[in-house]
Amino acid sequence: MRFGALFFLLALAIALDPYKVLDISKDADEKTIKSAYRRLSKQYHPDKNSDPEAHDRFIEIGQAYEILSDAEKKSNYDRFGDADPHQGGGGANFDFGDLFNQFFQHGHNNHHGQRQRRGPDTQVRLSMPLRDFYVGRDFGFDVEMNNVCQSCSGSGSADGERHRCSRCGGSGVILTRRQMGPMIQQFQTPCDQCGGKGTTIAKPCKTCRGQGTERKQRHYNVYFSPGTARNSVKVLEGEGDQSPDWVPGNMNLVITEETAGNWGFHRVGNHLYRTEVISAKEALEGGWQREIRLFDEETVVLKRGKGEVVMDGHVDVIKEHGMPHDDDYGHMYVEYRVVPIGKSNVKVEL
Repeated sequence: MRFGALFFLLALAIALDPYKVLDISKDADEKTIKSAYRRLSKQYHPDKNSDPEAHDRFIEIGQAYEILSDAEKKSNYDRFGDADPHQGGGGANFDFGDLFNQFFQHGHNNHHGQRQRRGPDTQVRLSMPLRDFYVGRDFGFDVEMNNVCQSCSGSGSADGERHRCSRCGGSGVILTRRQMGPMIQQFQTPCDQCGGKGTTIAKPCKTCRGQGTERKQRHYNVYFSPGTARNSVKVLEGEGDQSPDWVPGNMNLVITEETAGNWGFHRVGNHLYRTEVISAKEALEGGWQREIRLFDEETVVLKRGKGEVVMDGHVDVIKEHGMPHDDDYGHMYVEYRVVPIGKSNVKVEL
C-alpha cells in the first residue's frame, strides 16, 4: 500500500498463527501449504477483491506463507511461537509483491501488485447568463491543477531513478513484533525513511522538488447544449489532479446561472417567466402592442385591441417559447403588473 504523505499508525494486535491464517493443520506438508497460499492469495488479492480489509488479509497470508515455506522459520515457530526468536523488531524486508509474482508470473506496475488507487474528484464551478443556457455555448476556461511533472515524468528524481528503500526493503512499512507468551503482537507503521513509498530519491527533480507533480494551468473547451439544466454537473473523466501515486479522478463541472443580464426573464424548469409593466390607461383602454426579443433574436408580440381590459396579475401563456429541451420547448409565462394612475412615471427595474 502506498501511503504518500499520509502518515498514520496501523496497530494490529493479532495472534499471528500462520496455520490459522492459511487454514491448514500443523502437520500440513509443503504441497498443502503451497496450495493453501495460492488459493487464499487469489481470493484476497486487492486486484480481485474490493473489500477494504482484503489488503491487510493479503499481507497476512503472505507473512504466514513466508514463515511456513521456510524450513528454519517454520521450525522456530513450531518450537518457540516466533519464526525468528532472536528478532526483537525492526524493518521487514519481505517483499510480498515479489513473492506473489514468483507464484503467478504476473507482473504489476503498481506497488506490491496492488491496484493503484483512484485520486480525488475535483469540482469546478462555472457560471453563464440565461441566454447561454437558451442558445448553448462553447465554454472556454482555465483552471489550476496538479499535473505530473514533465521534467521527471512524475518520478520526482532528476535522473529518473528511484531506489528501493534500504530500511523497509521496498514494502513501505516497518513491522515490529512483540512476544507475549503464546501471542505475537505486531505493529505496522509507515517507513520513516521513504515516507511509506518503498523507494527513495538520490537526486530530487529541481522542477517539482521531488514531489513528482507541479501546479499548472490547464485550458478546457466544453460545450453546453441549449436547454442545459441550471446547476447541472458535467463530468470530465480522468481530468482530476494528477499524481504518480494514483489514477486521476474526475473533474466535475457545476454550471450555475448568473443573476444579471437575463433580459427580464427568469427560468423555472423548462419554462420562462417575465413581468410586463403596463400603465393604468393601457390596462383599461387597450389598443397597445409591444415586441419582446428572445435570446435567439426571435420576437414575441404582446398586444391588446381597443377596449380590451387587462387585470393586474393576469398571465398570458405563450406556448413553445420557453427553454429548449430535447426537440421541444417549454412555455413562456408573461404576468402583467398595472401601474396605478399617478404612478406612471415610476420606473420598474426588470
